[in-house]
Amino acid sequence: MGAQMKTAQRGYQMKLGHLGNREVVANFKGGIMTSDSGTLLLREANDMFRITHRLAQCFVDHRDSIRTEHSTETLIAQRVFGIALGYEDVNDHNDLRKDSALALALNLLDITGADRSRERDRGNPLAGSSTLNRMELGDSESEGKDRYKKIVADTARIDALIVALFLEQFEQAPETIILDLDTTDDLLHGNQEGKHYHGHYQAHCYLPLYITCGQDVLCCRLRPSHLSAADGVVEELERIVDQIRKRWPKTTIIVRGDGAFSTDEIMSWCEANQLKYVFGLAKNKRLLAQIESQLAQAKKDSQATGERARVFRRFTYRTLRSWSGSRQVIGKAEWLPEGPNPRFVVTNLNPQEYSPQELYEEVYCARGDMENRIKEMQLDLFADRTSTAYLRSNQLRLYFSVFASILMRIIKKYGLTGTPLETATSGTIRTQLFKIAGVVKVSVRKYWMTISSIYPRQKLFCTIVKNLKVAFRERQRALS
Repeated sequence: MGAQMKTAQRGYQMKLGHLGNREVVANFKGGIMTSDSGTLLLREANDMFRITHRLAQCFVDHRDSIRTEHSTETLIAQRVFGIALGYEDVNDHNDLRKDSALALALNLLDITGADRSRERDRGNPLAGSSTLNRMELGDSESEGKDRYKKIVADTARIDALIVALFLEQFEQAPETIILDLDTTDDLLHGNQEGKHYHGHYQAHCYLPLYITCGQDVLCCRLRPSHLSAADGVVEELERIVDQIRKRWPKTTIIVRGDGAFSTDEIMSWCEANQLKYVFGLAKNKRLLAQIESQLAQAKKDSQATGERARVFRRFTYRTLRSWSGSRQVIGKAEWLPEGPNPRFVVTNLNPQEYSPQELYEEVYCARGDMENRIKEMQLDLFADRTSTAYLRSNQLRLYFSVFASILMRIIKKYGLTGTPLETATSGTIRTQLFKIAGVVKVSVRKYWMTISSIYPRQKLFCTIVKNLKVAFRERQRALS
């Protein structure tokens, strides 16, 4: 028998056939429980770097404090934690507002909502979708005068905070870091501000720019898709590099990207500011002529073995019009069983430090890992949920996804190192560590989080909590 569902005052009830002589019935009358007991790990990570507290300082709150029940920090933390827990839509918070476990993780004293000022809100310790929407729609132009747009984000301060949190996770300056550049498509299905058709993706979309360093996102700029990938890159690099060099003046910075970023503007800026770079370079007849003999050798080697063959050459090259000077180019003359596959990169890395093959295979090709960061941002942390009408509020949603990724990164770095999940994605962390059934109870002296007894990763969970607490104490000692 198929499932039957009926609505009654007591909620939903489902008849699911029979097992032996007994009827199988399910309902939603188990009381106030949570499916996200693991949100306590987010609490530990958040408290370590005071992330949502510091993010709240990047907003101006024009609300009347006398009439305000939810602080800006609570609203921000609720939204960021919600994304980390897998709730992509603001509407999800109409149910989440009842979750005492989430309220506990956000450090609210009234985790049951019993003390709310209005009777209709009692039992709901957190904000619903309408309140969170008003925060997202905050408009700096209205200066808080609009009744529904009184919380306004300062994007420049948010950008700086993202980089600052990255820098603070290092005990000492690294010798070298690599900043990866890339764009991606963010498909649009409404009439959002800045909507354009993109020929490559064959869809209406945004074209957000990401700048990452390893597993950390340093920039997430939401942009209309009629712009080129390279538009605005120099401005983003200027602010990021300036902030990095103030803290790490001796660190070598390498900028890396595909052929969309090998523009004279970007390379000239890197050269003028003592940055190294390696970018893909679109092939043309002049470039192919430079590796003609190497390609012939690769063809000969491939035909002899039946496998792919590669021969590399380093040479100096200058475009006919677009570049302001000559630059070093690495040509990969590759021959596959299916035919030729030549590729080129342009770089100012020291030729004494890298052979052409090392520079291409070990330095340039490693940029492919950045695609995993973007995939994780969009699939696991919902960075593509840009469905509001305005570009500024969609940018804010993208910021919230980035801060959710920062929390995940802290859990991985300080809690999961040395555990079976140390290389886990955000989606795996969520399903393995956050999605745990439990009940929150309040006694005179304690808040009790009673977690399911059959949770299979109890020992691992306790280890992670211990690791985070040790890291927190060490950080406190370092700051004192």
